[in-house]
Amino acid sequence: MSNGVEWTLQAEKMDLHWMGMNLIAAQVQTANPILILIFIPIVNYLIYPAIDRVFPLTPLRKIGIGLFITALSFVVIVWIQSQIDAGMKPSINWQLLAYVILTLGEAMVSITGLEFSYTQAPNSMKSSVMALWLLTVASGEGFVALVNKWILGGGHKLSAYQYFSFFTWLMFGAAIVFVIVACFYKGRTYLQTQLTPDEIATEPILHSGTPS
Repeated sequence: MSNGVEWTLQAEKMDLHWMGMNLIAAQVQTANPILILIFIPIVNYLIYPAIDRVFPLTPLRKIGIGLFITALSFVVIVWIQSQIDAGMKPSINWQLLAYVILTLGEAMVSITGLEFSYTQAPNSMKSSVMALWLLTVASGEGFVALVNKWILGGGHKLSAYQYFSFFTWLMFGAAIVFVIVACFYKGRTYLQTQLTPDEIATEPILHSGTPS
């Protein structure tokens, strides 16, 4: 789901003084790719092992947790917007916090989802299924564009607070739907070197995902 332009517009109304520097609003979004590079090893070598000691961390659980974390980043954005609407000028540190939360969720969802798509697809369909997974990014961008077109083209009045709140609730709703679907999902793992799939392995979020 796209957030770059909207978050940048919000940053223009915030206090951009950070660590002795005066940032430009457009510079703030560079935090996302930088944090991705930082979070990938942290998630794989620290966060995942820590969670796995509490309960088995299957791929679908990683994605489910990541979706809820991603939605939480928009909760921060909604709060920031409420402060701006109240006439205040919150520190850019708050939006950087939202980027930290967003990137953590992204690291859990994107990488795991790509790997999960590959292992669950039959050998003859691996490229197609992975392409469909990557297509979800374009679909999200397209959905945001349609919402923006509906707001601007239809003359609908929607405040920034309502705009961000809409996407926040939408993301939480999507995460809940994912959890429900994942509870009933039974997958087969297809490795590139195998002619037949592994035994059926249940990969739900609420139960153990170890193969039977």
